[in-house]
Amino acid sequence: MRLGGIAFTFLIALLGYSLSLVPVFDRVGPLACAIFIAVAYRQIFGYPEALRSGIQFSAKQLLRLAIILYGLKLNVDVIFAQGLGLLLYDVGVILFSILATLLIAKALKADFKLSLLLGIGTGVCGAAAIAAVSPIVRAKDDETAISVGIIALVGTIFAVMYTILMPFLPVSPVDYGIWSGMTLHELAHVALAAAPAGEDALAMALLAKLGRVLLLVPLCFVLIYFMKRKGSADGDAKISFPYFLLGFLGMSLFGSYVLGTYIPVSESFLTSTATVTTFILAMAMVGLGLNINLRDLRKASRPLIAMSVTSVFLSAISLLLL
Repeated sequence: MRLGGIAFTFLIALLGYSLSLVPVFDRVGPLACAIFIAVAYRQIFGYPEALRSGIQFSAKQLLRLAIILYGLKLNVDVIFAQGLGLLLYDVGVILFSILATLLIAKALKADFKLSLLLGIGTGVCGAAAIAAVSPIVRAKDDETAISVGIIALVGTIFAVMYTILMPFLPVSPVDYGIWSGMTLHELAHVALAAAPAGEDALAMALLAKLGRVLLLVPLCFVLIYFMKRKGSADGDAKISFPYFLLGFLGMSLFGSYVLGTYIPVSESFLTSTATVTTFILAMAMVGLGLNINLRDLRKASRPLIAMSVTSVFLSAISLLLL
């Protein structure tokens, strides 16, 4: 019943997409809406075992496909031409987010793997980063899904708070855009917060954010190195290489230097591709969300606190450095 399971995740993703068009829920986004519907279904009706094969296909294979397609959003040429200075700040943001989250989590005696995923999601690019590193750090499906749900929820709250604070901040619209791009969790959160400040602010926000997306690749290699060392110490050095990251990098290079230059494409084509990518990722989130049992969420409260405190400090420190 693989096709049935894939169709099932498609339908719930479609529901999530529809829900994200409703006022209030539009602040949350289609990924979070899809995963919340999937979690609710699991609690009410249980896991649809007859469809397991297709659901797992969505959660794993479609997830990798979405990350590969996500590379089209990354314009390498723009980053290297205009954003090298911001890239240095982005390195600091990622290091601070991961280390601060883990240190606070350790003080709270929080679950390490959930805290690591949330720290990476906070520092890099939210759900896409969590999805990319999960197989490397050997995270379980429920840990990945819980982390994605938390990052979507907290990121949305922060994005809304940014728009409320914007008129009262002693910074220019462009600096506000840079601040949003350096500190918010998802590309959608960055766009939501920066758009009210104008086109220049939004452009700088996305540039700062895309630098963090670019750094996902070297971060994954660093994680592979540490996991291999840990595996050797434990007597198990088997870490599967995430080949889909090569696809991610290849698509970013293709989108930066070939698509639009040698292959003419319209703006509507790029918009449609982005929508399809998000929808495929939503289907993957459904597959992951169906693995969540709310009784297991108790272990996520402390990592949530650690990640939230880190996000507050990241926002405050970055604002002071502008």
